[in-house]
Amino acid sequence: MLKVRDLKVHGLEPISFDLQGGDVLVVRGPSGSGKSLLLRAIADLDETSGSIFLDQMSKDGEAAGHWRTRVRYLAAESGWWLERVAQHFTDLAAARLLGGDLALEGKLFDSPVAHLSSGERQRMAFIRAIEDEPAVLLLDEPTSALDEEAGQRMEDKISALRKSGVILIIVTHSNEQASRLATQVLTIKDGAAKVVSA
Repeated sequence: MLKVRDLKVHGLEPISFDLQGGDVLVVRGPSGSGKSLLLRAIADLDETSGSIFLDQMSKDGEAAGHWRTRVRYLAAESGWWLERVAQHFTDLAAARLLGGDLALEGKLFDSPVAHLSSGERQRMAFIRAIEDEPAVLLLDEPTSALDEEAGQRMEDKISALRKSGVILIIVTHSNEQASRLATQVLTIKDGAAKVVSA
């Protein structure tokens, strides 16, 4: 279970919610409302007040690196720090299998990152985020650079992760995607956040 209590994110009133394994919380709100800041705060990437627990583990009681192995944030545009795609994976064979699920050709893993399209980079970053099986995934516009077919494959993989018990928090501007994926919806408006069942 992920428990968020009185989490204070810049520009937002304190936020509290609980998520069980398999829950998908979709975060909605206008651009600039604080959606990405909320995800970054849960991932312990920015300084915040309040408390967050994953099962019995407190964010503040763990080294940041350990927390982020369990609670993984995937930005809309992820960073790449090495030249070639394959260098970013610990288990390249497993990554290639996941790539097949997302319509990524195996040869792309041998390419320089700079040769990938934005959609290919987005799917590769998703594989990188899930390869070590985090308990919580924080996804910021995970299909924004994808065409319809690739976006559907990504949603299928997200649904499979949900069924396996992963907790997901997803920022999306798509009403249709929100309705397909959400078990709960957190709406941010004028600095206030409200959680409702989907």
